[in-house]
Amino acid sequence: MILQQYPHLEGQIGDILQDPERLLFIFDGLDESIHQMDFRSSKLSNPKQRTRFDEIAVSLVRQSLLKGCSVLMTSRPTRLTSVDNVFQRIVEIMGFLHEDRRIFFNNFFGNEEWSEKAFHYVQENDTLYTFCYIPAYCWIICTVLSMCFRAQPTITDQLMTSLPKTVTQLFVTFVSNILANHSQNTDGAHTARELLTSMGWMAEHGVMNHMIVFDERHLESFIVRNDKHLFSSFLMESGQPPDVDYTFLHLTLQEFFAALVHFIDYNADKIQKTLDGAESYEDGRAEIFLRFLCGLSDSSTRSMLKFHVGELSAQAARHVITWIQKKIPEQRPDTSIRGNRDLLNVFYYLHESRNKALVSQCIGSNNIDFSGVPLSPVDCSVLSFILQSCKELEVNLRSCRIPSEGLRKLIPALHNIKSLRLSINHLTDSSCPHLASGIRNNPTLRTLDLSMNNLEGPHFRDLMAALTTSRIEELQLSYNQLTDSSCPHLASGIRNNPTLRTLNLSVNNLEGPHFRDLMAALTTSQIEKLQLDTTHLTDSSCPHLASGIRNNPTLRTLDLSVNNLEGPHFRDLMAALTTSQIEELQLDNNDLTDSSCPHLASGIRNNPTLRTLDLSGNNLDGPHFRDLMAALTTSRIEGLRLDQNHLTDSSCPHLASGIRNNPTLRTLDLSMNNLEGPHFGDVMAALTTSRIEELQLDNNHLTDSSCPHLASGIRNNPTLRTLNLSGNNLEGPHFRDLMAALTTSQIEELQFYNNHLTDSSCPHLASGIRNNLTLRTLDLSGNNLGGPHFSDLMAALTTSRIEDLQLS
Repeated sequence: MILQQYPHLEGQIGDILQDPERLLFIFDGLDESIHQMDFRSSKLSNPKQRTRFDEIAVSLVRQSLLKGCSVLMTSRPTRLTSVDNVFQRIVEIMGFLHEDRRIFFNNFFGNEEWSEKAFHYVQENDTLYTFCYIPAYCWIICTVLSMCFRAQPTITDQLMTSLPKTVTQLFVTFVSNILANHSQNTDGAHTARELLTSMGWMAEHGVMNHMIVFDERHLESFIVRNDKHLFSSFLMESGQPPDVDYTFLHLTLQEFFAALVHFIDYNADKIQKTLDGAESYEDGRAEIFLRFLCGLSDSSTRSMLKFHVGELSAQAARHVITWIQKKIPEQRPDTSIRGNRDLLNVFYYLHESRNKALVSQCIGSNNIDFSGVPLSPVDCSVLSFILQSCKELEVNLRSCRIPSEGLRKLIPALHNIKSLRLSINHLTDSSCPHLASGIRNNPTLRTLDLSMNNLEGPHFRDLMAALTTSRIEELQLSYNQLTDSSCPHLASGIRNNPTLRTLNLSVNNLEGPHFRDLMAALTTSQIEKLQLDTTHLTDSSCPHLASGIRNNPTLRTLDLSVNNLEGPHFRDLMAALTTSQIEELQLDNNDLTDSSCPHLASGIRNNPTLRTLDLSGNNLDGPHFRDLMAALTTSRIEGLRLDQNHLTDSSCPHLASGIRNNPTLRTLDLSMNNLEGPHFGDVMAALTTSRIEELQLDNNHLTDSSCPHLASGIRNNPTLRTLNLSGNNLEGPHFRDLMAALTTSQIEELQFYNNHLTDSSCPHLASGIRNNLTLRTLDLSGNNLGGPHFSDLMAALTTSRIEDLQLS
């Protein structure tokens, strides 16, 4: 392969190949190669063995050939899926940055006024500006604009209308200008239409067969006449006769001509065969070609060529539009279209078509979910066009690695979006002005999720200032590294905001002197749900929290979990609770101890609104626990979590007094405590007169001796529907008492996961479920039921009402 290009190295080739670590092989344009290379295997080890090019290239990459050599390979991204985990390093070439583009424009035009006008126009057009990162496109864009300016030097509305807005329009303008400049060179009947037809079919053959280099035989086969004037404007020659090769100025120009020919020389069978073939290629070779096909389906885009090549087929346009319509899978209304690269390609097709009615028809009222799909600035520009053509969609762009420039392009579409999720996108403080412009006075956006970014900084105030005039109802700002210094901005955002109902500030660090500003603003806001869990709040924050919730007319849910509120000021918070309208309060994992129980008791005693209280993950066992339980009897609480509170058997009498005849409690979670002991019977006795429907007793060190108490608790109990006894040790002779009581209970779900039950328990389990009228779910996983009595359990199953049985 080397000697074919460098025959003069014949004498030195042996020495060169002996030192492979000093060799660098450069293969430019993997995506342009006709060979389908399998990078998962390599067969070649002898550098003197003659074989196909693709085997040589793969073997060099896999290092079975010339081990130690370096290989540099370039490709369009579409072909890179085949080389995952093969190369030691894959680098994405970002092309021209902003300043590079400006320098290129200045150098290209050489005229400061034209350069400035052209650059300003391109900057205003998201698609063209973004495509300028590719140097070849940058040259084509500048060429087209310079032609436009030469034809009409003064910027007018007419000129602005004629300037290209899509890549298809860019190439239409490019080709139109060349045809206009060379029209005087056509000879006889050899018109531009004839040349573009013959050249187009050759280009199409090349795209479909992965071919970019043509020779004289191809020109003859497709009747391409080598008119030195027009021909040389699109094709380049290389080599010397008789070995002359021809390539289009750029692969993208070849792809454009391949699409254009179907509109010049329409044939229904041909275009359908091409569309079917293009969809079958997994290497992405037809992706740009298909975008051009869709772009030419727009009548105004096609009309730019009419003067030079005559009428273009409207039938071809209808054919392509029908094909696009079938690309979007049918969904139920108001369901999500799950995005991937294939769907993104369809969005590119729609974007090029400029057909907003088609977009609306294809997307309808379906929501769009591109979560986990990396989106470049160009992708965002395309997505923005799609979203602007629809109404009130819910859009999920979670973890799409959207850069700041991409976010800026999405902003115009926010006015048509009802819900936008941008979590995990590495957004920083510099994104806040863009976000602010998108939500300010926005009448549509209701939900904005910005969680798991890093918005802390001086521009965060811009976002909060815009919040005051937005219509947002739910704002997610968790995991954003916000600190106390953000609290004044948060305060200004929520103060008197007429629409915000849910604010999530979880997992930030809001403790500090400015936290009071946020709480002061809370009193005049309309917020109904506030999440402040894991925000490093301490006892010193309690007076501010108290002022925020005292007599607050709207707040219904307050999450203060995973903070450290234990201390003398905790009483202030509980005192304020009595006059608030809070219905759900989460205080789990707050290092609360038995000394907090009197304050908790005063907070819930006769409270008219509190329905759910989460106290899990604290340490409430002690003499004052009785105060809390005494207050429970007069509260309106329906759900109480006391799991992981170090409660012991000595707490059981107090628990019993709390739930006995309580008129409201429906759910009680006592899991992961240590309630085994003589007083456990008190809780079970009180259960019979309570209204509890769900009781969690898993992981409580309960043993077989607790079974008679459990039996008395559930026997003929009129309300209990769910009982979780997992993670205990109930195996033993008294287990039969529990199962006997099951037959007369109203329990619908029973969990015995991981209870050391053995085969000897199966007859008792059988008697419990046989003819039971209510039990629907039974979890027996993590036990050891194998043995001769297992058949008893299965025999009883046949007459039970169980719908869900777990035996894992």
